[in-house]
Amino acid sequence: MLELLGKNAKKAATMLGKAGVDEKNQALLAVADALEKRKDYLIEENQKDIENAKRNHMSEALIDRLAVNDSRIAGMAEGIRQVASLEDPIGSVSDMKKRPNGLMIGKKRVPIGVIGIIYESRPNVTADAFSLTFKTGNAVILRGGSDAIYSNQAITKVIRETLESCKITPDAIQLVTDTSRETAAKMMQMNGYIDVLIPRGGAGLIRSVVEHATVPVIETGTGNCHVYVDKDADLSMAVRIIDNAKTQRLGTCNTCESLVIHRDIAKEAVPAIVSALKAKAIEIRGDEESRSIDSYIVPASEEDWGTEYLDRIISMKIVDSIDAAIEHINYYNTKHSEAIVTENYHNAQKFLDEIDAAAVYVNASTRFTDGFEFGFGAEIGISTQKIHARGPMGLEALTTTKFIIYGDGQIRE
Repeated sequence: MLELLGKNAKKAATMLGKAGVDEKNQALLAVADALEKRKDYLIEENQKDIENAKRNHMSEALIDRLAVNDSRIAGMAEGIRQVASLEDPIGSVSDMKKRPNGLMIGKKRVPIGVIGIIYESRPNVTADAFSLTFKTGNAVILRGGSDAIYSNQAITKVIRETLESCKITPDAIQLVTDTSRETAAKMMQMNGYIDVLIPRGGAGLIRSVVEHATVPVIETGTGNCHVYVDKDADLSMAVRIIDNAKTQRLGTCNTCESLVIHRDIAKEAVPAIVSALKAKAIEIRGDEESRSIDSYIVPASEEDWGTEYLDRIISMKIVDSIDAAIEHINYYNTKHSEAIVTENYHNAQKFLDEIDAAAVYVNASTRFTDGFEFGFGAEIGISTQKIHARGPMGLEALTTTKFIIYGDGQIRE
């Protein structure tokens, strides 16, 4: 089955690479409209996944991550429309230079070809992945998790039917319906069919893909994201940012999982932060000093400092300097998103310069690390690696370049 999907995808990629900008944009807008028109069908299919998740005692945060409703379908559609409105990178030429021998050498941006995506739980990834790969002239093979199989099948069905109505190959998007680990393992080794593989999900999935894939991988990351409250922080701002970063959505990779507080502001800051998080039923696991300030905080273990909870839990650490905060964050973070709350310009710049992460914020919530919020329309994932792409991956991250050379008869002596 996988080999057939691979053959179909390679054929589709050849056709998509020739598609014009208007043709692609019109198809994307048609897909966005179709998803909204078929929302009752999508929600009905999603309910099957929700019911299965509840029977399997899935956590509240993961069920929220899985859920499809009117607003999230509207978000999928809006993301696709934004992608349609973005400039198409395919075909752009850069760095054209004339060599002493008269050769004109430049770089042209082209599709990668066939992109494979292995992901967990979130059905919106299906729509996001399609829009970005399609806009960039790539075919995509998707393999979602078993917990979202009905939702993913429904979204894929609507997209494929819409593409057919637009006289575009529906094999621009294909879904692997066998969600077994064996099939995932085979997909990781589809050299010759898949040009690049992108994992989206928990640490276990990402580690498995990185360790076992023979296909090139763009590594997306888990999110042990921190907010550091500096000694010169505006406390009301800090509380508002932390509340949003932790509680707006529990199950996303850009959710704050760890707090670091400067000792000089801790006696004032800790009770205010605890009050806000306690009101949202967030358990706080802290070090001895934070627990001496507020009895609501329970003891943290060494493991807590590096944990992505995706739950109503957060860790808290008191430090005596910004250097100690940076050292702690860089040691335990996952290179995703980190924030400082401060009115001190020097400390803000120091944090920006020295924190090792894909996205670093001053006085803002980590929840903004998202393709939609960064103006990409959607994203294929948040890359925490340091080559090719880093941070939210939009259109350009799904392209490559080739050298184009113009001559007038030159030969090499």
